Amino acid sequence: MLEFFQNLFSPVTSILGAVLLFFYSYGVPWWLSIVFLTIIVRAVLFPLTAKQIRSMRAMQELKPEIDRIRDEHRDDPQRMQQEMMRLYRERNLNPLGSCLPVLLQVPVFIGIFYVILEFGGSAGMIGGTDQPGTQPTFTQGGVLWFTDLTARDPYFILPVLSSVTMLLSMEITTRNVEPKQRWLMRFLPFAFLVITWTFPVGLFVYWIANNLITMTQNYVIYNFGSGRSTSTSEAEK
Repeated sequence: MLEFFQNLFSPVTSILGAVLLFFYSYGVPWWLSIVFLTIIVRAVLFPLTAKQIRSMRAMQELKPEIDRIRDEHRDDPQRMQQEMMRLYRERNLNPLGSCLPVLLQVPVFIGIFYVILEFGGSAGMIGGTDQPGTQPTFTQGGVLWFTDLTARDPYFILPVLSSVTMLLSMEITTRNVEPKQRWLMRFLPFAFLVITWTFPVGLFVYWIANNLITMTQNYVIYNFGSGRSTSTSEAEK
């Protein structure tokens, strides 16, 4: 099964590996190469991220009307669905529009996982098709206490930091969500921590960098960009 998914995502792995090799060839350490790779990925996805946040913000502001439709047609699910679809068409909204950027990040995450396996292999990192094993592996690419990017964090600092930065990022995007739903979403980073705390350090370098970039992007978009509330935008005009 592991080999099947590795072959399935080999194109993504090859691209990510080539980007990491590019940075490393200029003297950038592996852990920082992962950070730079994350910045590039998020920059490429930024237009979709902005669209995702704009869609989420519009759906949040549409909630009172959605609740009204649900109350009026609670005994007629078909009519309720028709009215909600009509509302989405009138507002030019796609309820699934906020899912695309998240789905696009899944192959990147899986690709990073296999890159770490490949670059940390016992045979050594690929130094090119003609010179395999000529460069240090990810086992020598870390910094501070996490010198081995293929091993788990011995002090579990990075897993905790990853969950905390994820929580802070979510606080920005869920500040207009219902309190019950918001509290439920606050548990997700800690559930994520329980599942991933033994994962390789290299993945946490990617996650933490990704979370920090997401947090910055969300703050800018929600406060100065298309993610601002309609009332706030109109009041400034």
